[in-house]
Amino acid sequence: MRILCIGDVVGSVGCQFLRAKLPALKRVKGVDLVICNGENSADGNGITPTSAKFLFDSGVDAITLGNHAFRRKEAFDYMDENPFIARPANFPDSTTPGCGIINLDTGRRMVSIINLMGNMYLESGLECAFDTIDRVLKQAEGKIIIVDFHAEATSEKRAMGYYLDGRVSAVFGTHTHVQTSDAQVLPKGTGYITDAGMTGTVYSVLGVKTDIIIQKFKTKLPARFDLENGDCKLECVLFDVDDSSGKCKSAESLRVE
Repeated sequence: MRILCIGDVVGSVGCQFLRAKLPALKRVKGVDLVICNGENSADGNGITPTSAKFLFDSGVDAITLGNHAFRRKEAFDYMDENPFIARPANFPDSTTPGCGIINLDTGRRMVSIINLMGNMYLESGLECAFDTIDRVLKQAEGKIIIVDFHAEATSEKRAMGYYLDGRVSAVFGTHTHVQTSDAQVLPKGTGYITDAGMTGTVYSVLGVKTDIIIQKFKTKLPARFDLENGDCKLECVLFDVDDSSGKCKSAESLRVE
């Protein structure tokens, strides 16, 4: 099974570019399943029912989230109702909308998709990501298991990759919006990349207008993050997973402009 994992889609600009490029990419690469991080898909941060529906209608099969998952309250009921969206599993289940795992029947194989958030430099008060994944893996119904690890520190991401090596099919990092050059298959058969990258405007700071971010760094004052327009890119990683064993055979980072 060929599984495409798309880096953080930023705003309506990123959503529209994804819709324009994804069908051809799926066809050329023989993609069977598309997972997309949509936590920034709404303009101004977060995800809304409208931005989520746009991604699904564009050919995305499952959406993962991250630290901006709960910025938009209008999405809370949608997260509860939609079985194809996963929010970080280390938020407390009793008080948090949505679920941290998707068990998706593709008709060919059951695929389990887990969303996990790092502790370093993010929400340090959350349950330890390593303890969380041990707990949530027990809920996985598929032999093929894909983990979106939404984390800041590359060291935490690399450590998680090796912690899960041989236990899941693939781990792809999100959150930093900068694609890393380490797409690989780890020694025990788990596909891995530290960060899949971003789908949004090329000449920007993580999708936001550059002058806004520069001024924020210089003045230390709050600023509204308006999205940049212009040339776009879609960054992602393609994992080729053996159906019977759940092991990853290859990992390829991709950028479409």
